[in-house]
Amino acid sequence: MAHYAPDRKTAAVQYDPQDEALFSKISWRLLPLLIVCYIIAFLDRVNIGFAQLQMRETLPFSDAAYAFGAGVFFIGYLLFEVPSNLILERIGARKTLLRIMFCWGLVASAMMFVQSTTVFYILRFLLGAFEAGFFPGIILYLTYWYPGPRRGKAIALFMTGATIAYLLAGPMSGAIMTYMDGLMGYRGWQWLFVVQGLPATFLGLFAFFYLKDKPEDANWLSADEKSRLRQLLDDDAALDGRGTSHGAFGALLASPKVWVMSLVYFLVLGATYVMVFWAPTLIKSWGVKDVFTVGLLSSIAPAVTIFAMVLIGRSSDRHNERRRHFMFCCSLCAIGAVVLVFTQGTLVLSLLGLVILTVGQSSATPLFFAATSEVIPKKIAAGGIALVSSLGNLGPAVMPSVVAFVNTATGTPNASLYLVAGFWLLAGLILMAVVKTRIVARPALATT
Repeated sequence: MAHYAPDRKTAAVQYDPQDEALFSKISWRLLPLLIVCYIIAFLDRVNIGFAQLQMRETLPFSDAAYAFGAGVFFIGYLLFEVPSNLILERIGARKTLLRIMFCWGLVASAMMFVQSTTVFYILRFLLGAFEAGFFPGIILYLTYWYPGPRRGKAIALFMTGATIAYLLAGPMSGAIMTYMDGLMGYRGWQWLFVVQGLPATFLGLFAFFYLKDKPEDANWLSADEKSRLRQLLDDDAALDGRGTSHGAFGALLASPKVWVMSLVYFLVLGATYVMVFWAPTLIKSWGVKDVFTVGLLSSIAPAVTIFAMVLIGRSSDRHNERRRHFMFCCSLCAIGAVVLVFTQGTLVLSLLGLVILTVGQSSATPLFFAATSEVIPKKIAAGGIALVSSLGNLGPAVMPSVVAFVNTATGTPNASLYLVAGFWLLAGLILMAVVKTRIVARPALATT
């Protein structure tokens, strides 16, 4: 049974041991596969940041070309994300993941054949188009299995996939480009796209047979467990006023809160991917020349982040509070960016700044989506979550090019780091202003 303190605006949540066992069972069944899928998705999305360190030796693309190629991914993502999530709600997660992952794996692998900027842009756009719907689709999928007070931790655990991917991306990419360079006549960067791309195709096939679309279809849950889970989900929806639609999807477009949340995500995602794409180049600018060493150093921050983001997500769930936790993470990002500005050339201190920034940015995103999934009415959650995510993806579509221009104009990354710090602080302040404390008084959920 879940209990809610009636005398606090931010209610701490405690669960009956049977409910804890139920959600533990669900998490162990669903989250490992979803995390692995997200690891592959994130690798395919960001490996261009590592590949370009070696691609420059054979493909004379400018910084602006690489930045545009990194950003055009998100244009494809933007155009197809909402339709993909609406299709998921209609046909289920299994078929949707099969379509998404099978196609993106093939396109990601085809990046090995890039020889011109035109092909580079087309494949990056197609990668975004095929991957569109994966992340918001998983967020929607988790709402089918977890009530609000449990969802923050589940989303944080799922999103450790991005941090694990970032942890693996450096050493793996560096090793592939170093030790597979010249194999069968192909460069290391070409093997990088194949080795990190094809697993998505096979994972899509596996997910189709392994996952169930909804709890009612789960043959690994008993009848009593299904009944209890349905009661918890229905009670949570009713208590939040999310059991009925607040109008058609057009009404959602007219909601100021949706647009404000999209703006927050624009700032969050834009700032995040600036660091993801340019971190290898930033580390190299500290005097690190070897590609493999760059990869190893880039993995230090994610190693710390994995534990921090789960602890922060757990704290957010326990206190049933998103706003202050999110603001705390945004502040960490700003502090980390400023530390990087003042420690250029000092490897240990620069790495410390990168760790602080990475902890903040990795922990902030699951908190944001936990809050978003609670704000948007359940019956329009499929389109609503995807809309916020789609509009937010304009951030990384434009920010890499902006940063490339600023870095070229100033000859230093410092101005871009100040820009990143400002984006994070603005995102935190906006969310604090528009998202109200979630629960004033909430009765105990009925037991079975």
